[in-house]
Amino acid sequence: MKTIRLAAPGGLDKLTVTDGPDAPDPGPGEIRVRLRASSLNFHDYGVVSGNMPSEDGRIPMSDGAGEVDAVGDGVTDFAAGDHVVSTFFPDWMDGPPQIADFTRTPGDGIDGYAREAVTRPANYFTKSPKGWSHEEAATITTAGLTAWRALVVDGGLKAGDTVLVLGTGGVSTYAFLIAKAMGARVFATSSSDEKLARLTNMGAAGTVNYKTVPEWGPAIAEMSGGGVSHTIEVGGPATLNQSIQATKIGGHMALIGVLTGRSGEIPTALMMAKQQRLQGLIVGSHAMQNAMVRAMESTGIRPILDRNFPLDDIADAFRHEESGSHFGKITLSI
Repeated sequence: MKTIRLAAPGGLDKLTVTDGPDAPDPGPGEIRVRLRASSLNFHDYGVVSGNMPSEDGRIPMSDGAGEVDAVGDGVTDFAAGDHVVSTFFPDWMDGPPQIADFTRTPGDGIDGYAREAVTRPANYFTKSPKGWSHEEAATITTAGLTAWRALVVDGGLKAGDTVLVLGTGGVSTYAFLIAKAMGARVFATSSSDEKLARLTNMGAAGTVNYKTVPEWGPAIAEMSGGGVSHTIEVGGPATLNQSIQATKIGGHMALIGVLTGRSGEIPTALMMAKQQRLQGLIVGSHAMQNAMVRAMESTGIRPILDRNFPLDDIADAFRHEESGSHFGKITLSI
């Protein structure tokens, strides 16, 4: 069975294609999945680049989608032939957050989905949205569910709200689509005028190039009529100051990413004065993913796919992610 493994201490040149053992027959409560696709996330890049050290020989990739080819005794939620997608925290079924690390996250603390098949407990997966390709479905596990939780679960998004997305990566484009589908006005930033033009064509209410307008927070606040209701904050310390300025009094900021670093100064006095809520989050639960899948089916939302690579070219896929030229999700076909 074709399998990608990462040699310690990491680095794109440490990714190798190997011939691993076949996935075993499922035992009680397990399913075997013929994996067909994965998708790239900043977290995966952190692992394969060596910035987030993992066990020698780790199989990377948190996202996996495919079809069930066998079920074990006692499994009632899945049948052979079902299209399924993996979960980021396989043990978090429902309720409030229960974990503050990645020790049980596939592709990090445990082996992931850069392989042709896997046998896992049934609760590691949910159904995929009906009619979606495996590549589309693979984008739900990390980016899709993060955007869904940020806006709908934590943010309580409603029609008429205003939303700010930073950049055009997977979480941001998913948030854009979800917000638009639910009747919100969406504003966006990017360093690329070409990408901003594309967002405008998709229905953005306003855009700002953060390279040419370094003080983009006040600019977003002005064009949104006093600040946005929700900000999808994927940048981290170097963008948080501007996000606070872009968000309205009493607004909600979903702190998701660390693209600009892991720590930095926060203008706490300004955030207090504006009585804003800053909510940290990492992906979501099994129940949240099931709810998102139902919402994707009812709204007709489909993810934005940038470029697809075969599994053998996984290093090139991450180099494409490194370039920052992508718009939406980069995927792997398995």
